[in-house]
Amino acid sequence: MSRQDQGQGPAVAVVLGAAVWPGGVASPTLARRTDHAIRLWRAGEVQVILGCGGVGRHGPAEAEVIADLCRAAGVPEAALRREAASTSTEENLRFARPLLARLAPSRVVIVTDGFHAPRARLVARRLGLRVVSAPVRAPLTLRRIRAGLREMPAYLWTALRLWR
Repeated sequence: MSRQDQGQGPAVAVVLGAAVWPGGVASPTLARRTDHAIRLWRAGEVQVILGCGGVGRHGPAEAEVIADLCRAAGVPEAALRREAASTSTEENLRFARPLLARLAPSRVVIVTDGFHAPRARLVARRLGLRVVSAPVRAPLTLRRIRAGLREMPAYLWTALRLWR
């Protein structure tokens, strides 16, 4: 879906994947992102939730865990889509493109952590996706500070790699 191809379909929340812990439990990051997408759906800001992410260190696929959490919160299966093959932010968005093209969304909302949102938007735009982000807000912890600090060089690396 190119920048010019905004459709008349539903607004779609694209939930970027994060780790699944042993036993198929969503990591706090994945749970936060999914909870935020559910809030957007309940508020009527999106009509479809597209969970992204394949199988990492522990199964099932991140997209399946996102869908399970959504269903448990009352989101109907008809409002859920899955991209269950990706293993990175770039793949999340690249592999989501065909699903988004079929939906012809009126709006694409990337759901991820605030520190991750700038890089996710950069990747999406380089893939020709017109997006907005709905960053998840969470309390500042040492783990989140480290993740935010890692995101700075990751953003620069992504920008250099995408503009080659």
